[in-house]
Amino acid sequence: MDRMLYIAMSGAKETLIAQASNSNNLANVNTPGFMEDLNQFRSMPVFGQSYPTRVYALDERPNINFDKGSIQSTGNPLDLAIKGDGYFAVQAADGSEAYTRRGDLKVDANGLVTNGEGLPLIGNSGPIALPPYERLEIAPDGTITILPEGSTPEALAIVDRIKMVNPDTEQLFKGEDGLMRLLEGEESDADAATELVSGALESSNVNVADTLVTMIELARKFEMQVNMMKTAEDLDNASVRLMSMS
Repeated sequence: MDRMLYIAMSGAKETLIAQASNSNNLANVNTPGFMEDLNQFRSMPVFGQSYPTRVYALDERPNINFDKGSIQSTGNPLDLAIKGDGYFAVQAADGSEAYTRRGDLKVDANGLVTNGEGLPLIGNSGPIALPPYERLEIAPDGTITILPEGSTPEALAIVDRIKMVNPDTEQLFKGEDGLMRLLEGEESDADAATELVSGALESSNVNVADTLVTMIELARKFEMQVNMMKTAEDLDNASVRLMSMS
C-alpha cells in the first residue's frame, strides 16, 4: 500500500501548489500588465536503491502566458502601456534591473517615478527623477518632457527617456517577485523601436472564466487524491486484520 499512498500524497501536495499558483493568477486579474503563470503536472521517478518502481507527481511552471492584455484609455498622462511587444525597465527591490509591462506610474515627494508596485522606473542614466513641474508629456518613444514649475509655456524641457526593451521571450524568465529578467542575468539593451501609449493601461491577460474552471478542477483532483489516501488506509487496515486472523 505504500506505493499507492505515496503517489496519492505527492499528488495532493502538488495539487495544492498548483492551486496556489492559479489563485495568484486570479488575485492579479485587475493588476495592470500582469502576465499569467502557466502550470503543468508530470510524473517524476524516485531515484535511489530499490526505488525505480515509485513515482511522484510534480507541478511546475513551464513558462508564462505572453499574450497581451487589452489597452484601456484612462486619460492620466502617468498611465502608460506598451504598444505591441516590449517591457518597461524598472529597478527591482534587490537593486537589479528587471522588466515589466505594468505602467501605472506615480511621482513621489522626491520626484522619483515609480510604478504601482513602488519600483523606480529606469531611464537613460538610472532611476528617473523629475523636478517640480506644472505639465508633463510622455512621447511614444518614452521621452519625458515637462514644463518646470513657475516657467512660461515656451520653457518646455526634456528631462529623460524611459528605457524600454524587447528581448526574445525565450531569453526571459519570471522571478518570484513577478518581474521578468534575462536568463543569463544580464541587462537588456534599450530598444528604440518599442513604443508606448500615454494615458492608457494594459489590463492583465488572465482569463477569469478559465481560471475559475481550473480552480474547480484542481479542487476535485485534490479531493480525489485524499480519497485515494483513505482507500490506501482502509486496504492497509484490512490487510492487518487478515494477518491477525492467520
